[in-house]
Amino acid sequence: MKLNKALPRVENIFTTRRLRISALFCATIFLSACSGGSGQDTETQPDTTENNGGATYSGPGPETDDVNQYKRYIWDNLAAQNRCGSCHIENNQSPHFVRGDDINAAYDAGRDLVNLSAPDESRLVTKVGGGHNCWLSSADACSEIITNYIEEWARASGSLSNTISLTAPIERDVGASKSFPENSGSFGSTVYPLLRNYCADCHSEDAATAQQPFFASADVDLAYELAVSKINLDSPADSRFSVRLGNEFHNCWDDCSSNEDDMTTAIQAFADTISLTQVDSDWVISKALRLTDGIVASSGGRIENNAIALYEFKTGSGTTAFDTSGVNPAVDLALSGDVEWIDSWGLQLKGGKAQGATATSRKLYDTLTATGEYSIEIWAAPANVSQDGPARIVTYSGGDDIRNLTLGQDQYSYTFQNRSDSTDADGMPVLATDDADQVVQASLQHVIATYDPINGRKLYVNGADTGEMDPAEAGLLNTWDDTFALAVGSEVSNGNSWEGSIRLLAIHSRALSAEDVATNYDVGVGEKYLLLFNVEEHTGIAESYVMLTVQQFDNYAYLFSEPTFINLDDSVDPSGIAIEGMRIGINGREAEVGQAWAKLSTAVDDSYLAGEGQQFSRLGTIITLENGPTHAQAPDEFFLTFERIGNASYARMEETPAAPAEASDLEPQSRIGLRRFEQINASLSQATGISIAHPDIWETWDTVKRQLPVSSDIEGFLAAQQMGITQLAVKYCSTLVDSNERNSFFNGFDFTASADSAFDSASKRSLIIDPLMESLVGHEMTWHDGSVSQLASAPELSTVETELDLLIDTMTACGGSCAADRTETTVKAVCAAAMGSAMILIH
Repeated sequence: MKLNKALPRVENIFTTRRLRISALFCATIFLSACSGGSGQDTETQPDTTENNGGATYSGPGPETDDVNQYKRYIWDNLAAQNRCGSCHIENNQSPHFVRGDDINAAYDAGRDLVNLSAPDESRLVTKVGGGHNCWLSSADACSEIITNYIEEWARASGSLSNTISLTAPIERDVGASKSFPENSGSFGSTVYPLLRNYCADCHSEDAATAQQPFFASADVDLAYELAVSKINLDSPADSRFSVRLGNEFHNCWDDCSSNEDDMTTAIQAFADTISLTQVDSDWVISKALRLTDGIVASSGGRIENNAIALYEFKTGSGTTAFDTSGVNPAVDLALSGDVEWIDSWGLQLKGGKAQGATATSRKLYDTLTATGEYSIEIWAAPANVSQDGPARIVTYSGGDDIRNLTLGQDQYSYTFQNRSDSTDADGMPVLATDDADQVVQASLQHVIATYDPINGRKLYVNGADTGEMDPAEAGLLNTWDDTFALAVGSEVSNGNSWEGSIRLLAIHSRALSAEDVATNYDVGVGEKYLLLFNVEEHTGIAESYVMLTVQQFDNYAYLFSEPTFINLDDSVDPSGIAIEGMRIGINGREAEVGQAWAKLSTAVDDSYLAGEGQQFSRLGTIITLENGPTHAQAPDEFFLTFERIGNASYARMEETPAAPAEASDLEPQSRIGLRRFEQINASLSQATGISIAHPDIWETWDTVKRQLPVSSDIEGFLAAQQMGITQLAVKYCSTLVDSNERNSFFNGFDFTASADSAFDSASKRSLIIDPLMESLVGHEMTWHDGSVSQLASAPELSTVETELDLLIDTMTACGGSCAADRTETTVKAVCAAAMGSAMILIH
């Protein structure tokens, strides 16, 4: 049967794009000025410019439009000497699908090698993907590039299928498996002695140079908890502990091979003490499936026919992320620093980066300055929301303060810098999402930055326009520099690193429309499978399935979503089938966490559509990865359990939770706390009488607010917070003294007097000190007139006065030679010292 996925129509604008680029390039030659200068910080990368082989065609013209399409998308891209043109030409190796003497004969030889309905199943793709004469170091990258060529042809001809064929999967019963015991008993007598004896110098909390995880801890229960993820019960030799010793030679205690054997033997002994976990015979369960039993449902319908650089990170290993756009030269990215491949397509960046050569990166300059517009598209998951700088997610730049474009993160904001004739060489002013909107989240997000000479810059997050207005006028890209390099994860100078995972990067030579953005967001990212769990035994209707969309979310988890009831026989009406309490099982047991559908209670009803089924929840969930989907001996096996489905039911008895342990006394907490950032600002405003909306105040506040306390816990106090308060206090006091409000605040003080006479008596100094103390502490503390404070913890006025008197002495030590403005400067200093003190910070 066919499942309609409603893949969007993709217009073929290849020809018009070429004409447009040519026309704009000619215009740019006359409009462009000299570049703004090359950055000096660009790290040198190897030149990977591809030679197109000089393939030319001079034979008879295409006899049909289909032959013309074949030439455009297949022959033109593969006939080069460094592709297929070195062998598959006339009078050489058959098939002659890139022969140069007759394109019609080449088409006859190559048409059967191409499957326009399923491009990734084409013989051209599978042959190269299997290792046949790939021109790159990765056969997967070559096959992906050829797939993209065929998809372009399929879109142009309208042959690309927009449906997915659902077929019955291979059925297997749920098997038994081993599960880690709840306590550390047998672990403590098998694996733990090796870990404690040989790994405790690093991986224990009492080590001189402690390194997490502490799987060699003196506490065996803690060690067990942290060691579980590194032990493979089904294949002990594949355990991380063994691989680390044998393959990576990590801190062996004598001979690595012998040490690996000892570790594997210990893990095997531990595994032998664990019995197989049998599935509860009372459960109502589906048949079992592995991830690879599913039907591939990935990336269909993406808008990328103008992508001039494309990274889907499917290689999974090595030191190069390949540009699979098929547009030469390929801007392949060299990986350096702490970068890890994600098995489900992607890169995990932990301070490392991926950078292209300056020579190949020039493709971006040549194309984008010609079109005058572009889009940067990513699927990424920031590691946290504290990164700033901004941290560089994607940048095409020459150093820390010179660039053509940068998409970055500044805490809760995405930032977009673009160099044009209306910005400086750093692409400033920046376009940024509002801090208060907290658009950036530490989760997988779809982000697109677009630029065109009419609308300027725009940012889209998860399919929606963020609504920010570009602070710079839209302009031309004629100030771009062609000597810069494309980098992902940090600046080209290695500064401003960004941490997180990136799952897809595409650079388009046009500004995507809002409709295109929404389409690409709906398509999603990564390798997805449709898993059809057979439940016909319980429904009484043949070919009944609960279908789930499943993908490996990262190296540690699976993502399950879109639970749908479906029958492969379109003539069947399954209405009335009840579904309740569905849970996910993995390797013979129910997953401990992530049971998003445990409270489900629904039924198949009139909304069921033949060929599409009925989705019964919009929730998705994450399940912990155990052995992985491609484990040689025991790949993860999934199944579903139900409290009720069709005619079958299971009366689940929820375990009575254990009585909570008696709460222990916490460490005493201080009754003294810190004012938070907004409280500090409000207190200074109230104490000085200056509005927080005053332009000078707002500018300083916007600069220092991230430096001020966010919690009232005094244990979190940092010296940097006091510096931030001081800067803000100085601005409030300067604004006060420079305004007419000073005369009422410091009533009776003569600001026109010279510094040597304005403060020459205690009474004159009190005209400054007393109003400050009254504003900060209140009217009830002990003043010169003898009134008594009601605040038991208020500072002693005599101590404060002494400190401020000393400050005045210091400021006026110049005597009669003081500058004319020293009186005002002294008042500002005394005010700032009081306002920036602990009286503002602590409450």
